[in-house]
Amino acid sequence: MAITIAAETPLQDDVRAMVADLNATMIPLTPREFQFQLTVEQMAEPALTTFVARDGNGRHVGMASLKDHGGGLGEVKRMFTLPEVRGQRVGSMLLERLEQLAREKGLSRLVLETGEAPGFEAAYRVYERGGFTVCGAVLDYPDSGFSRFYEKKIS
Repeated sequence: MAITIAAETPLQDDVRAMVADLNATMIPLTPREFQFQLTVEQMAEPALTTFVARDGNGRHVGMASLKDHGGGLGEVKRMFTLPEVRGQRVGSMLLERLEQLAREKGLSRLVLETGEAPGFEAAYRVYERGGFTVCGAVLDYPDSGFSRFYEKKIS
């Protein structure tokens, strides 16, 4: 399957649909007070860049955002692929594109927060294959036991 990945505004219907799908997937897995979801409006803020993966027909199949926190620190946010393309490396391609942008911006460390519960195993595999390692709590996320944190130092 031919996949293209480009920075796009999250303020479009197909990205809104992916965010809704991501939220519907995550909500049953973790208590709501330990979910840190961004809206598409928040994803459109200047500190964030959202990439959309599209198949050869231009259909959205995945997304991921990079938030620049300043001081060389970037955060992976709102990473999601449609169920029908999982296992086809779309998530890995998105992660690679985020890392490329992080390097272009001169960031030296990427971090992310994801759930710590059954149902997140595929996400763990993508992050770990991408060179991320488990670390302690990052940024202002609580160390609640419902989150798993990852980091990757980049040059």
